[in-house]
Amino acid sequence: MSEELRDEIEAINSIYGEGCLVASHDDDPATYILTPPGESSSSIRVAFPPDYPAAPPAVIGTNSTGRGGKKGDAARELALFCRALGNVYEPGSVCLFDALEELARLLEEHAPEEGDDDDDAEEGEGEGEEERESPDVDAVNPAGRDGFARNVHAGDIRLMKEPPWVLSDPVVELKSTFIARCAAVSSTAEAEAFLQHLLASDKKVRAATHNITAWRIRGPNGTAFQDCDDDGETAAGGRLLHLMQLMDLWDVMVVVTRWYGGHKLGPRRFALINQAARDSFVKAGLVADSASNTKRKK
Repeated sequence: MSEELRDEIEAINSIYGEGCLVASHDDDPATYILTPPGESSSSIRVAFPPDYPAAPPAVIGTNSTGRGGKKGDAARELALFCRALGNVYEPGSVCLFDALEELARLLEEHAPEEGDDDDDAEEGEGEGEEERESPDVDAVNPAGRDGFARNVHAGDIRLMKEPPWVLSDPVVELKSTFIARCAAVSSTAEAEAFLQHLLASDKKVRAATHNITAWRIRGPNGTAFQDCDDDGETAAGGRLLHLMQLMDLWDVMVVVTRWYGGHKLGPRRFALINQAARDSFVKAGLVADSASNTKRKK
């Protein structure tokens, strides 16, 4: 740990209270849990490179604080913190105090308006506690979903150009249907907007059992942001993000939609989720088609 980081941890905890910035106690000693002051419903996992502050910290996800909160709040706070970090970071200067102050400003600026619809019911963990019919695959509209945040207003969504989604072929097993769509994104704000547009514009996607999401984005000044959302399909988001890491994909997001067919698939579902995601990446030209490469070698 650098002397600058040690001093910053002490300063952050003295200003905002003990426990604001603590080690994560996982296998990576460079990862810390940052709990923004106030009534935050989640904390943020931040990794510090050995040469911080010459290199920026990396935002790697969220942790629940157990305070509850509305669906989408944690994602909104995470996206705004990523934006705040990108706004204030300068190579060679510690940045967390300025990032927290910028986050407070952004949270106030982007506070959800009264009457915003936040009553979407969360699906049960695992296989999906509520059965929903698989869609007519040919009728699935290549648009729409929810997930990271709720700071994009309905009027903005209606005026927004349809995101450049690239869809996978449907993957069907035991009446469960999986369809992935990916799109290039240049910021967390753009990722939020694409997700909101997807949910708002496609009823079949919005009514699906799960919409599993992952994204990796390079921000300004060398910052990097990545996160995932299980949407009730426990551990699926992390596996999807890991796939993107293995493929070294950046500035792209992926949403894998599952319509539960009434039969539990067990661990097999994770392979199907990643299969659909990979197919969308191949169709978007982000990775090579291994099957085609094999044929060429023969």
